[in-house]
Amino acid sequence: MAKLLYVTATPKPDSKFSKGMQLGEAFIEAFKQEQPDVEITHMHLYDMDIPTIDMDMLYARAKLSFMGKTMDELSEEERTQIKAMHALADRFIDNDYYVFVSPIWNLGSPAILKSFMDNLFIAGKTFDPDPGNRRGLLTGRKAIHLQTRGGIYSEGPLKDFNFGDQYLTTALGFLGMEVLDTVYAEGVDHFPKEVPAIMAAAKEKAAAAAHEMARGKVAVE
Repeated sequence: MAKLLYVTATPKPDSKFSKGMQLGEAFIEAFKQEQPDVEITHMHLYDMDIPTIDMDMLYARAKLSFMGKTMDELSEEERTQIKAMHALADRFIDNDYYVFVSPIWNLGSPAILKSFMDNLFIAGKTFDPDPGNRRGLLTGRKAIHLQTRGGIYSEGPLKDFNFGDQYLTTALGFLGMEVLDTVYAEGVDHFPKEVPAIMAAAKEKAAAAAHEMARGKVAVE
């Protein structure tokens, strides 16, 4: 049975309030038409206690990597942080398909999404750190980003400033995943009268992307 991880990075609780989660629901519904038995796990980041890179985490990672220390040589606080990071990464790794939903805020994504992603960059687990062979280890998986945008970022003066989408899709690709083209609903703040049409078109694209993803084979190693 295939597993799909649905990650939502918005403080809004559900699709009644979140346009991004409306895109997410359209995607999930279409995906299930292709794979009705798919096991879906929803991570709503604002409901989670996500480990952050504080002083304990920073030193724990350094000690375990280039300082050559073992887990037993870490402080209790450092072990707690590292174990929480690895537990979250393990939950993430145990999937075949990934759907991320986020808005663009101030040229980037909500900070909680970056904190979440920081837990996934673990040398030897999700990527090979060897400078001569640096590669992602999460191969055979497919991912997509569904993004809502208040302004217009697909063209015009803001085209090169959507760092939220650029970071997420680049990071997922670095980890070895096949990343589908981002589906977005843009201009939802600038053109309020056009929101119904904007959302209808975006939902249609999300559904089409879901069918494409679900029909493609995955080969998780």
